[in-house]
Amino acid sequence: MLKTAFATLVLGATVATLGPQVLLAQNQGVARIEVEPATLSLEVNGTARIRATAYDSAGAVIATPLTFISTSRRSVRVDSTGLVTALRSGRYQVFAVGSGQGGRVRGSADVTVLWPNIQTVAIEGPERLYDGTTTRLNTTVTDALGAARSNITIQWRSDDPAVASVDQFGDVTAHGVGRATVFAVTEGVTGSKQVRVEPNPARSITLTASAGGGRTGDVIHFSASVRDAAGNPIMDLPVLYAVKATVEDTVIASEAAASVDGRGRFVAQRAGNYTVVATAAGLATQKTVGITHRFTSTRLPSGTGHGAVRDVHTSDLWVWEGQDGRDYAITGTWGANGVAYFWDVSNPAAPELTDSVVVDARTVNDVKVDAENGICVITREGASNRRNGFVVLDCSDPHDVHELSHFDEGLIGGVHNVYLYQKHVFAINAGRRFDIISIEDPRNPRRVGVYEFPGEFGIHDVWVVDGIAYGAQWGAGVTLVDVGNGVVGGSLSNPLFISNYAYPIGRTHAIYPYRSQSTGKLYLFLGDEIFPYGLNTTDGVNEASGYVHIVDFTDLKNPQEVARYQVPEAGPHNMWIENDTLYVGYYGAGLRVVDISGELIGNLYEQGRELARFQPFDGHGVIPNAPFVWGPQPHKGHVFIADWNSGLWSVKLPERPRAPIP
Repeated sequence: MLKTAFATLVLGATVATLGPQVLLAQNQGVARIEVEPATLSLEVNGTARIRATAYDSAGAVIATPLTFISTSRRSVRVDSTGLVTALRSGRYQVFAVGSGQGGRVRGSADVTVLWPNIQTVAIEGPERLYDGTTTRLNTTVTDALGAARSNITIQWRSDDPAVASVDQFGDVTAHGVGRATVFAVTEGVTGSKQVRVEPNPARSITLTASAGGGRTGDVIHFSASVRDAAGNPIMDLPVLYAVKATVEDTVIASEAAASVDGRGRFVAQRAGNYTVVATAAGLATQKTVGITHRFTSTRLPSGTGHGAVRDVHTSDLWVWEGQDGRDYAITGTWGANGVAYFWDVSNPAAPELTDSVVVDARTVNDVKVDAENGICVITREGASNRRNGFVVLDCSDPHDVHELSHFDEGLIGGVHNVYLYQKHVFAINAGRRFDIISIEDPRNPRRVGVYEFPGEFGIHDVWVVDGIAYGAQWGAGVTLVDVGNGVVGGSLSNPLFISNYAYPIGRTHAIYPYRSQSTGKLYLFLGDEIFPYGLNTTDGVNEASGYVHIVDFTDLKNPQEVARYQVPEAGPHNMWIENDTLYVGYYGAGLRVVDISGELIGNLYEQGRELARFQPFDGHGVIPNAPFVWGPQPHKGHVFIADWNSGLWSVKLPERPRAPIP
């Protein structure tokens, strides 16, 4: 039964833009746009305002809405009023765009962004070196605005290379007992550090390993112990680790089949025998381990069940056990008429549509369920009156779903994603903040807190665990907010910033915090979303890029990106994790199921950690035979997935024996 939760259904949406400052004639079609000034020169964090004027083919100024855009938003930003903000050094363009008779017309301004002058150069590293050893020195460069700079070139030199020489990377090699001063120079600013070279006391070195072997992807810890003539350990003498490989005969091409880092953590991508070598102050030792195959991914040729949706695009899903003991799923729709579908999936081979609800929206992007209380929350974007927000549904009986309330106060920009936590809805508000709305009384939602995300980048998604909200913040990475954990005194009514982690090139779109069952480590799985060729909504195959970044957040103040899951020529969307297994919708690459047990280092895809994959081909889909998996969720031995082009699917994963550890 199709139910309408609002009286007016949305048929379209308009985008508000600001027109030019001079409006003299009615719009007869834009022929050209002039932007003034045509060139700007700004320092980082500097601002200036540009003005745009549209002209028709006769040269008359016309009244028409224009939109300011920047195609390099990480480097230079422009808002709807023409205010330009410089963020990174370089040469860029900003545009004013309008509609002409032949299509879009645009005018541009050239923007040159200059970095502030360098203020200080500080060198970090040990003051004591041992004769015959090499140690890396690092620099912290600060500019006139107090910002740390990494986009600079350092020139290194030593005042006494016979005692200590330094190369272009800051590696200092001790050659003889004495003192020397090392200098780091950039843009006319010099930092210095004095080092003291002492006699080399090392007389022996031994190497131990945490295991004698393992499978591809297993992390083995090597530890070197360097001792003096009396047998005492020397704790500050640098050790260099390296690895040589003897891989299977089937691996012919030369490649980096394994790696070992400066802490002695070893991981292999191919089966074979590997010898780890540790060297220190002219001493060397080695140890060999054997690595076997982990397993081979299984490609599932077909799903066990399909709830087809072929007239509109499908968005997210949620699967749960109903209060009657049967299993149900809800799926949203994208760019359509605001419908959400409810399914009985007790028989995964034959999903049965039980009900549907229509709200005033174009897109119902996200759906979440509080199974214990029989409450569903669905998001709204593109409402006819531009009051979007979310809808609270009574889904205690999925055969008779009805609205309890809707909340749109202050949410007019559109709610793309939500998260349910302790009877509170975290609603992503216009991509700039999350609003925390209590649904303790589901018929009367009320806002209790707000967290605004600062800076250039907005927020796309949020996941809340143990009183910490993890916000996926596009180019700004992930931001942690205390909403009741207490680590910085935050609460639902007073959310407080904890920390942020950003990676250099990324579009953090999805996030999943997970405490590893096998190691106890807290990992954050961060999914990029990048469409290098744009998103096609009507025909043809879409291509996405990016990958899943895996960040060790066990120490909330010192996160470390340790691993990734990267499928070649594809990109991820939403994820789910249970029992040390990652389920990820990888858009055109389909559903991917990945073993994430144990410590994680390196590319899990290349290590053979992938368990299974499934691509839902449907010749009658919105875009035929174009798998585009939005999101997965495991439930009672099956994995349910939402495919953008074809609806709800279920798959049964095969049992997979794991290779024994030698």
